[in-house]
Amino acid sequence: MTQILAYALQHPQDQLVPFELTLRKLKEQDILIDILYCGICHSDIHQARSEWGQARYPMVPGHEIVGRVKQIGAKVIGFAIGDAVGVGCMVDSCRECGSCQDELQQFCSQGPSFTYNSLEQDKQTPTYGGYAKGIVVHEDFVLKIAPQLDLARVAPLLCAGITTYSPLRRWNVGPGQKVGIIGLGGLGHMGVKIATAMGAEVSVFTTSLNKYEDAKALGAKHVILSKDEAAMKAAAKQFDLILDTVSAKHDINLYLATLKRDGVMVSLGIPPEPVELSLRSLLSPPRILTGSSIGGIKETQEMLDFCAQHRILSDIEIIAIQDVNLAYERLLKGDVKYRFVIDMQSLQG
Repeated sequence: MTQILAYALQHPQDQLVPFELTLRKLKEQDILIDILYCGICHSDIHQARSEWGQARYPMVPGHEIVGRVKQIGAKVIGFAIGDAVGVGCMVDSCRECGSCQDELQQFCSQGPSFTYNSLEQDKQTPTYGGYAKGIVVHEDFVLKIAPQLDLARVAPLLCAGITTYSPLRRWNVGPGQKVGIIGLGGLGHMGVKIATAMGAEVSVFTTSLNKYEDAKALGAKHVILSKDEAAMKAAAKQFDLILDTVSAKHDINLYLATLKRDGVMVSLGIPPEPVELSLRSLLSPPRILTGSSIGGIKETQEMLDFCAQHRILSDIEIIAIQDVNLAYERLLKGDVKYRFVIDMQSLQG
């Protein structure tokens, strides 16, 4: 067993504080990773505060993990000590069900082992995330990262990157298509970058004109103010695909009207209240409303390779672990462009 330092909370009303974590013993196909950076995802806050239920404490959040291989098990192949690697939202699955066989481990019928606030496949051992000095993961769930990239800016790709890449890939986005992105936060800014690299003409829907220059700088061709009735009317029946990244309450019917016949709107955010849907929005012309979460390990690696090829990185603000509670407060206010990343080398002792 290895003892490391981490930041954890013991109760949903607590703040994150220093915590001594015991990593599980390295098995023959495991990798011990020295964590260098960990992104802060909005879902970290939801889970830390038990807003999605079934929270397990003590909790060490973090599933946007980048580091270097520190130790490998006797049967590990394809990784060497010192390699740049990443860990995303999952650390294991049953490997046997239909979804796992299809390399869609996120839909494992036995339940995937998520990186934190979850259980290993023995259904007894709790998992702990990336707000820590290290993590032990089976090699099948460790991802390769191009060493020439800025590792801190790679970290958010492990969640925000795959969450936006997966639906764009699934719906075959490419040149000649028009893609709309609702919201320009951690997910939205990655959606703009990835869809643009795929060759699509990208528009950003926003409620605030102060996002105009930012959206353009990220690669958006157009910026549409969703509060402007004339602008929304002009956008009617224009888009092949829309990624809805907003987790706050909003009128999805307003945006469905901007889809072409057989256009697709993919919901990525999770609003706190049920969404009101007018079926008329889906009928004439026919449109598709669907959802997407993350991707499997194969697709996540594909996303990392695509981003390396196109030099796509997240726009980040690096913080010390000691400032994580303040970062949570700022994130809830939308006060970040566009992802906080913790420098885990700030965790000393």
